[in-house]
Amino acid sequence: MGEWGVAEDVWAPLAQRFADHYESLFGQVRAYVVREHLRWHLPPPPAAVADIGGGFGHQAIPLARDGYEVTILDPSAGMLDGARQRLEGEDRETVRRVRLVQASGETAVETLGARSFDAVLCHGVLMYLDDPAPVVSALARLARGGGVVSIVAKSARALAMRPAFERDWEGALAAFDATRQVNGLGLETRADTPESLSAACADHGVTMVAWYGVRLFTEGWGRDYPPADRHDTVLAAELEASRRDPYRQLSRLFHLVGTKTANSDLPNSSSPTGRANRHL
Repeated sequence: MGEWGVAEDVWAPLAQRFADHYESLFGQVRAYVVREHLRWHLPPPPAAVADIGGGFGHQAIPLARDGYEVTILDPSAGMLDGARQRLEGEDRETVRRVRLVQASGETAVETLGARSFDAVLCHGVLMYLDDPAPVVSALARLARGGGVVSIVAKSARALAMRPAFERDWEGALAAFDATRQVNGLGLETRADTPESLSAACADHGVTMVAWYGVRLFTEGWGRDYPPADRHDTVLAAELEASRRDPYRQLSRLFHLVGTKTANSDLPNSSSPTGRANRHL
């Protein structure tokens, strides 16, 4: 953990493992649940979206397919190469709507210039940073007034769940008061709470309007997946759990959605973001 720079591409050797993860049902749960949350909050296409740490484009490319103008920014050339390969299977209009930029999250504002975005995503990035503040600041600065900021982070309240599922009871006991944990890639990760991360965003002018859980029931499966004809039911159950207490509080990850503070052009109560306030 540490600086999220581009001098050394530490993510390139892990790129294939990330790709394999998202091809599995385990990875599809995360992508699907977050994508469904975003449907509630994003303005309609062709809104401009920046995906900071967007890697292979598992969130951004489907958004481009739906008509959004997407910028994927990532420090890893290896990860961006994976996005390019995925784009080879897309139609010309989808490819045209995707821009790939190699840079760290901390330097995103300087790299992207004076451009602002209707939505800024940062999913599964902050957990790898000792200090998330510079990236949180960048997310806020990239979002236009009234724009959406979407963050997926690891939940400090649920760290005991995975070792317990694995019957590692010593690990479960140690995790109750922990803020760090080694993940499935063998990397140490840092965890947050919705409240602490919401407060950090508020310091930079982003007001959180909703939070959800991400991935609960499938967390203890390993590779023991149900038959393919049951996958849609699994995804539906995970989505429902993500929106309800106490289930969302036990999920491995959490998804925060907020808006950049502005005096005008804020979402109103009839907008998708306004409807989602009931999930606070």
